[in-house]
Amino acid sequence: MNSKWERPISRRQVLSHAVVGAAMITPLRLIAGPGVTSASARPVTAAAFDAHVPAAWFDMVGELIRRTPGFSPPVASRAIGCMGIGLYEAIVPGIPDHVSLAGVVHGLPAMPSAGRNAAYHWPSVANAALAAMARSLFPTAPDDVQHDIDALETRLSGGAPRGTSSRSVQRGRAIASAIHAWARGDGGHEGYLRNFPGDYGPPVGPGLWVPTPPGYLSALQPTWGGNRCMVLGSARECDPGPPPEFSADAGSAFFREAVEVYEAVNRLTPEQRDIALFWSDDPGLTATPPGHSISILTQLIRVQDRSLAFAAEAYARLGAAVCDAFIACWYVKYRENLVRPITYVRRHIDAAWGDPLPLATPPFPEYTSGHSVQSGAAAEVLTALFGNVAFTDHTHDVRGLAPRSFDSPAEFAQEAAISRLYGGIHFRSAIERGLEQGRCIGASVNAVRFMK
Repeated sequence: MNSKWERPISRRQVLSHAVVGAAMITPLRLIAGPGVTSASARPVTAAAFDAHVPAAWFDMVGELIRRTPGFSPPVASRAIGCMGIGLYEAIVPGIPDHVSLAGVVHGLPAMPSAGRNAAYHWPSVANAALAAMARSLFPTAPDDVQHDIDALETRLSGGAPRGTSSRSVQRGRAIASAIHAWARGDGGHEGYLRNFPGDYGPPVGPGLWVPTPPGYLSALQPTWGGNRCMVLGSARECDPGPPPEFSADAGSAFFREAVEVYEAVNRLTPEQRDIALFWSDDPGLTATPPGHSISILTQLIRVQDRSLAFAAEAYARLGAAVCDAFIACWYVKYRENLVRPITYVRRHIDAAWGDPLPLATPPFPEYTSGHSVQSGAAAEVLTALFGNVAFTDHTHDVRGLAPRSFDSPAEFAQEAAISRLYGGIHFRSAIERGLEQGRCIGASVNAVRFMK
């Protein structure tokens, strides 16, 4: 049984610490001190504060995804999207040249007003909002994880006079409650309880997906593509078109793509294996692919010492991008229901192949590649936020995997995408068209107007 798709491994006392360059980021238990400034008598905008509060919370989100049962990549992407939008809506009254996304993000109603008294301590607003959303979006987190949420909220509290602090906490919690009510209607509510619906029967026929080894699990989240998008008009936007026509003919384009995967795995270099493992981002072991993208954003925010105002918009943009990426990708996956390489190769090329593959094949159809779609979308957003910035990704330092360096966000997306061919789990068309689909989604998110 490929159990990593069903529940996380047992708890390890590891907190996700981004490391950029040669410097280690402050451990989570110490992060409450630096950067929290006292509120003055006159209103202070969110741009006056650093981003250590949301950065710490999105580190925690990675841990919540890893340690909470049922948080498959689609479910994780939804939680990230909701928390990003909620953070922004909590903070936007403190960003004078920005506007609420109510009526822009689909179904998002008018948020609770900030009132006439503009004296808020914006880190306290962010802390209260993110803590409350962590509890509402991860209600099945184990008791020790719930304790960690409480502890982080306490560590990040303080820095404002009592009246301002109370008002700030009330605002954060009010926004979190409004986000929870909005999210309940998107089709993904409590998705962590129904990753593998028992009433779903996949279509049967030549070239169609069937459960794969080693776990032979049933299809994961087959209806996710019907969920409400955040920014896209529907999951049909950014449609990559169909995959190459299925064929078992040795002269067909489909057969050639299968041979490419077969030969790539058989001739895998140590570097290619490292790439496959770095981007595998398996549920239960990691924060999954959307959590990896958020980790990259958090590292860039920290190394560039960005403000709370910048971070609020950045997490909203990237959160919406990865959320919509999984909805759009899953719509195409279950529309096409394409066979996985391991099934095709064993039937038509080599019956003994892939025992085991470098990566375990995930339990859902092949086309398009989820890694490619979400990475392409994330890279578009990161490029809009930071430009063609070079960076080193330390997401998996804590797991003992060497960091990887990139000259731009687009380069990271390309490597994350091709890693799935090295792992033996995707054909090239799913990778390349998945990247195109993701870039289109990212461009749609970038087109959203945040400023007045």
